[in-house]
Amino acid sequence: EVQLVESGGGLVQPGGSLRLSCAASGFTFSNYAMSWVRQAPGKGLEWVSATNSAADSTAYVDSVKGRFTISRDNAKNLMYLQMNDLKPEDSALYYCAKSPQPGYYDVSEYDYWGQGTQVTVSS
Repeated sequence: EVQLVESGGGLVQPGGSLRLSCAASGFTFSNYAMSWVRQAPGKGLEWVSATNSAADSTAYVDSVKGRFTISRDNAKNLMYLQMNDLKPEDSALYYCAKSPQPGYYDVSEYDYWGQGTQVTVSS
């Protein structure tokens, strides 16, 4: 059974930092690209970042470039999102998601999603 479990969310002040984790199981983690996707209240899903299976290619939505860093540890079946200089507009439920391919392509193609972890940025 494929499982993706996010953790690390919480309440932080603007300008603060947070690291999200995604623990994967039930598939060969090192064979697939992974992404982080978020959803704010009243808004649709927004792709945030992705990394290919080998972690030698990454991509980010423009609004988080320079602030967020995606990484993965294939030996431990873990993916991370380091978030720095957080802004109120970053507040959302953050999901990790699995691509059906080694490359990340379009997030609409992703076949498994976690339950999400809540990030709230407020003072």
